[in-house]
Amino acid sequence: MILTQIINGIIHTPSGWLKEGSIIIGDNKILEVSNCDLPVVGAKIIDAKGMYITPGAIELHCHGGGGSDFMEGTEEAFRTAIATHMQYGTTSMYPTLSSSSVPMIRAAVATTEKLMAEKNSPILGLHLEGHYLNIKMAGGQMPQYIKDPDPGEYIPILEETDCIKRWDIAPELPGATSFGRYITRKGVLASIGHTAAEYHQVLEAYEAGFTHVTHFYNAMPGFHRKNEYKYEGTVESVYLIEDMTVEVIGDGIHVPATILELIYKIKGVEKTALITDALACAASDNPAAFDPRVIIEDGVCKLSDRSALAGSIATMDRVIKTVATQTTIPFFDVIRMVSESPARIMGVMDRKGSLENGKDADILFIDKNYDLRGVIAMGQIIKSI
Repeated sequence: MILTQIINGIIHTPSGWLKEGSIIIGDNKILEVSNCDLPVVGAKIIDAKGMYITPGAIELHCHGGGGSDFMEGTEEAFRTAIATHMQYGTTSMYPTLSSSSVPMIRAAVATTEKLMAEKNSPILGLHLEGHYLNIKMAGGQMPQYIKDPDPGEYIPILEETDCIKRWDIAPELPGATSFGRYITRKGVLASIGHTAAEYHQVLEAYEAGFTHVTHFYNAMPGFHRKNEYKYEGTVESVYLIEDMTVEVIGDGIHVPATILELIYKIKGVEKTALITDALACAASDNPAAFDPRVIIEDGVCKLSDRSALAGSIATMDRVIKTVATQTTIPFFDVIRMVSESPARIMGVMDRKGSLENGKDADILFIDKNYDLRGVIAMGQIIKSI
């Protein structure tokens, strides 16, 4: 076995920062996190040069990057987008499809299955954002694909594959609770998104198995009025259901810093994950998105009529630095929200999400200015420090 030892860094551990120690990796796994940094005989040494050594980021919600979109469904598109994001700190990912046709979903399923079967694949499963969404809250979703839940579609799809790990839906749609009960029995995370649901609908969804919320605060209402009366929105409803987890786009634009801090204060680090929600134009010289209606302006993707944000161009390094520098959230917890929290939400904490003995060797090197300097995924150097 070829060993690698990482020394001279500040290590993010479940119990806090370890300021003097080392990490030994071999066969793509973390063999030991030690408070001793004495060189191991025969090991390749990586000097972290005083930087932070953190778990790799787990991306729950990403549509593409490097000019490619997962909706294309091709192996080339998947490989391009994933390789792009891995350069920026994402060490494992759930590729995301926006609302799509059934043939598009099946094409993406076939590609996902093929790539997941490869050794040390960074793909943990497929995420479907739609197409069972509230058309009034569609945002950047392609409206031609949006419809009510159809068991004639979703049951055959989930009977054919087990690579789909998450599916988002508006809980106020007819048939939504039946959908939630079915997919959770199949081991799929049910998430609320692109919705106008109020408390009773969110609660009913939670009781039917919906435990997560898609890009919290985006494509959902908050406190509002109907004529002279006031009503809670989806946002307040999710806060009231303590066990519901949320994901937040951390680009500093979709959700302002003050709201990031509010989410952290109320939901806490354990129930909050940070995501990019990146489109194909992230980390790309090509400004075109898969959806021709989308433009890039002010560092974010918008519909060309500027009626809604349509996704981000963020990569995970930008998310980490943005939240670390624009909020008062401790850096230790920022890292937890891109690693541990996503792992817990998706049920992969046994092998991902923290730097512990026996877990996958997914490791980031981040300097004191919160800039990403190096990436290791499954023990392989992706970006040299």
